Amino acid sequence: MGVIDRFFTWWNGHTVGTMLFTRRNGRFVGEDSEGNRFYQTADGGRRWVIYNGEAEASRISPDWHGWMHHTFDTPPTDQPLPRKPWEKGHLPNRTGTDLAYRPPGSVLTPARRPAAGGDYQPWTPE
Repeated sequence: MGVIDRFFTWWNGHTVGTMLFTRRNGRFVGEDSEGNRFYQTADGGRRWVIYNGEAEASRISPDWHGWMHHTFDTPPTDQPLPRKPWEKGHLPNRTGTDLAYRPPGSVLTPARRPAAGGDYQPWTPE
């Protein structure tokens, strides 16, 4: 990515302004499994993320999301959230991709929705 892109785009990582602010004021806190890097100011009052690739908020896992929004003071690199055995791993928003959920009857899937049963009674105003 060129320098010109850094001035005018924020969706592919970070801008020049964010890069300068991070170099001047940022203290590296940790990195998640997606390669996103998390920073905070020395007093811990401001926290931010530099995305690895497209800036998409749903790519941040729940533990880092909690830290970013000051729900947790300790970053997940120091104290990971306890996980239940039934919990699934974090997945980013898949809307608009081939992996998006498409229920039966959607115009984007060949699967057919089951026909409505005979117990349906439409409402009519009195």
